[in-house]
Amino acid sequence: MDRIRSAFHSLMKSERYSRFTLQPSENGERHAEVNLSDYAVDDGAEAPGSPSFRPEPPRHSRRTVVVMVLGVLMLFLGGYLVGALVHHKPKQVEPDCGQRMTSEAATAAGGATAAGKPSPGQAVPPPEASLSWKDLTQLLTGKLSSEVLSKALGEFDLRSRSAGSQEDMSLADRIFKTFRTLEMNPWTDAHYVQLQVPDSNNPNTVSFASDVIKPQGYLAYSKPGRAEGPLVYGNYGRQQDLDYVKEKVELKGSVLLLRAGKITFAQQVDNAARMGASAVLIYLDTEDYDVVTNTELYGHVHLGSGDPYTPGFPSFNHTQFAPMESAGLPQIPAQTISANSAASLLKKIGGPGVGAGSNFRGELKSVSYKLGGVQNATVEVNNVLVNKEIHNVFGVIKGFTDPDRYVVLGAQRDAWGRGYTKAAVGTSVLIELARAFQEMVEKDQFRPKRSIVFASWSAGEFGSVGATEWLEGYMSSIDRNVLTYINLDGVVMGQESFIASASPLLYSLIESTMKEVNMPRRTSSMYSELGNDKWEDRVLRTMSMEDPAYPFLAFAGIPSISFHFIPTNTESYPYYGTNLDSMDHLNYQTNQRTSEVTASAAQFAGLMTLRLVHDHLLSLDVSRYYGPITKAVLQIYNRVNQLTQAGQLKDVSPNWLNRARGSYKRAVDDIASAIANTDLTDKEAARILNDRIMGVEHSLLSPYVSVVDTPFRHLLLGHGPHTLASIAEAQDMEKLRTQLALATWNLQGCANAMVGNIWDIDNEI
Repeated sequence: MDRIRSAFHSLMKSERYSRFTLQPSENGERHAEVNLSDYAVDDGAEAPGSPSFRPEPPRHSRRTVVVMVLGVLMLFLGGYLVGALVHHKPKQVEPDCGQRMTSEAATAAGGATAAGKPSPGQAVPPPEASLSWKDLTQLLTGKLSSEVLSKALGEFDLRSRSAGSQEDMSLADRIFKTFRTLEMNPWTDAHYVQLQVPDSNNPNTVSFASDVIKPQGYLAYSKPGRAEGPLVYGNYGRQQDLDYVKEKVELKGSVLLLRAGKITFAQQVDNAARMGASAVLIYLDTEDYDVVTNTELYGHVHLGSGDPYTPGFPSFNHTQFAPMESAGLPQIPAQTISANSAASLLKKIGGPGVGAGSNFRGELKSVSYKLGGVQNATVEVNNVLVNKEIHNVFGVIKGFTDPDRYVVLGAQRDAWGRGYTKAAVGTSVLIELARAFQEMVEKDQFRPKRSIVFASWSAGEFGSVGATEWLEGYMSSIDRNVLTYINLDGVVMGQESFIASASPLLYSLIESTMKEVNMPRRTSSMYSELGNDKWEDRVLRTMSMEDPAYPFLAFAGIPSISFHFIPTNTESYPYYGTNLDSMDHLNYQTNQRTSEVTASAAQFAGLMTLRLVHDHLLSLDVSRYYGPITKAVLQIYNRVNQLTQAGQLKDVSPNWLNRARGSYKRAVDDIASAIANTDLTDKEAARILNDRIMGVEHSLLSPYVSVVDTPFRHLLLGHGPHTLASIAEAQDMEKLRTQLALATWNLQGCANAMVGNIWDIDNEI
C-alpha cells in the first residue's frame, strides 16, 4: 500500500491542472486569474488562456504505471464492498392497505406499478406498441360478453335507489370499493344539494267539479302554492299547440292539462307560463305510452341542470354563497296525474272540440278530447325542499403519454323507483368497462396514451344534479382536459334500432365505431344495418335539455354523446319516471335479450373510448361543424334580408357573420393541412395539434352571457337568445342587432382559437 500511495503521489505532482496568480488591477485592487492547463498540447503550442505556461510532460516507468493501475482497481473494489455492506437492509414486509405493493422489478424498469400504471409523480414512457388495433378491439369486446353483463345487471338491480338515500349511499360505497379493488385510485366528490320532495303530511291535490285527486307522483322544483283557473287541454304544450288553442280558448289564468312527450316537462311548464297559464297538469296518454292507466308519473321542471339554488357554482357548502335561484325555476305550480285521472277530467272538460287534423286526439278510452275553458280546476302543490348530501364516485386509469387528457364515462345510479333501465343498466356497463380496460392494462400490456375517468353520479333524476355540480366545481380547468363525455344512461331501451345525440365533432367517430360493432344478435355491423352512408338520417338526433350529456356539451363545452338501442316503433322508453322501470319490462322490450343488447352497448362505448385514448391524433372531426354552422348562418342571412326588405331592420348586414363562417372553414383547412404535414409520432407535435382540436367545442360557448342566467352558452346547441337559432327567430329588432354582433365575434373567436399561434390568425373578417 505504501508503494501504491507513493506512485499515486508522484502522479499528482507530475501534472499541473491550474495556475492561480494575483494580478493588480487598474484601481489598485488585486484579482485572481485562473489558467487551466488540462488540454492536450503539442510541442510549440500554447494552452488556451495561458500564453506562457505549458505543463511538463509526465515521465513514468512501466512498473510505476502497472502498480498505479492495480492500485486504482483495488481502491474501486474496496469502495464497492464497503458501500454494499453499509447500504444493505433486510427485506421488510409492508402492511397490506388494500393497495398492491410495487415490485422491485417494476421500479427498476422505470417506476411503474405492478398494475402497469405510472407511480405518483413519475412519468413512465409507454413501451413500444406490440398490440395492433385489431388485437385491442378483440381483447376489449371479448371481455364485454353478454354473460359478464348479465351477472352485473343482476348485481345492480335494486328495489330502491332515490338520490341521497341510504340505498344510494350504500351503492356509492360499493362502487368505490370496486374501483379500489381494481386499483383505480378512487375518490368521491360530496355535495350538499336542495332536492324538492312531496310533504307527507300535506299531499298535493287536484280538484275539478266533483273529482278530488291526490296523486303520489310529483314534479320536483314546481313552484309551491295554490292556483285556480279554467281547465284547458293543450296537447303536448309545444308552442304550436298553444298557438292553436289560443285561437279558440283564453289561456291566460287557465290550468293547462298536457300529455307528456315531444318536449321535456320543464319546457312544457315554461311554455305554459309564458302564455299566461296559472298551473300545469301532465299525464301519460296511452297513444304515446303503453302503460297501465293508473301509473304514477315522476319528474322535474327545472329548465336547467344542477342544484337550482346554487346556479353556476357548486353546492359544496351553502354557507359560502349568497342564496340565489336559477332563472330556470318555474313560476307556476305543476303536478302529474295518472291517465285514469286525466280521462276523468277530459270527460267533463267541455268547450270547443279539436279539429280532425290537429293531432290533439290521444287514445284514452271514452274521451272526446275537447279544449275546455268552461269550468275551473284547482291545483295545490305542497312540495318541500330538503338538504341532501350526495356523493359522486370516480375511478381512473391513467394514460402513459398525456395523462392530463382524459375521456369521462358516466352513469347515474339513482332513480325514482327501481330505475332498472335508467340506472342499473348504465351502472353495470360503467363497472364492466372499468374492469375490462383495467385488465387490458394490467394483464395485456395495453398502454393508453390518455386517461379514462369512470364516474358514478347521484341525483340524476332531479336534472343531472351530481354531474352538473362537478362541472361547476371544476369549471376553470375541466373543459381544457376532458376530451369527450360518453353518457351511459338508458343505453338499452330496445334492440331493433339505434339513435344517438352528439356533438358534430363526434360524428365521424360514431360512424367508424358503427362499422366495428354488430347489431345485437346479428352478424352484420350497425353501419350496414342502419343504412350505410345514409346512417345519419336514421341515427342522429338533436340533443335535448333533458339529456344527461347536455350540460357537458352546452354548459362546459365538452364534446359529448348519448346513445340508445331502441325498438322500431318509438324513440322513448315508456317506463321512465315510473315504478314500472323494472327488469321484466326491459326484458319485454328486448325480447328477453337484455344482456346481449347491453353487451353491444358496452362494446360501442368501449370502442369509442379506445379510439380516443389510443390514437396519436384525437378522433374529433372539426370539419363536421361546418355544415351545421352554414345552415344556421343561412337562416339568419335570409331572416335579416327579409326584415331589411320589409323595412323593419336598417343598417344591419349578415355579411360579417358569413365572413366569420368563412374564417371557420379556413381554420378547418389549416388544421387538415397541419395534420397532413406533421409527424404524429412526435409526441409534442401531436399534443399541439390535439390542443387545437380540443379547443373547438369550448370556443363555441358564448363569452357574452352569464352562466347564472344562461348556463347553456353554446352558440349552436345551447338554449337562450344568444344562439344562432334564436337570432334567426328574433322579434325584437334591437336585440337581434346586438345578438348578431355578439354571435359574429363568438364564431370568429372560435376560428381564431383553432389557428393556434396568434401571429397566424386570419384577419380577413
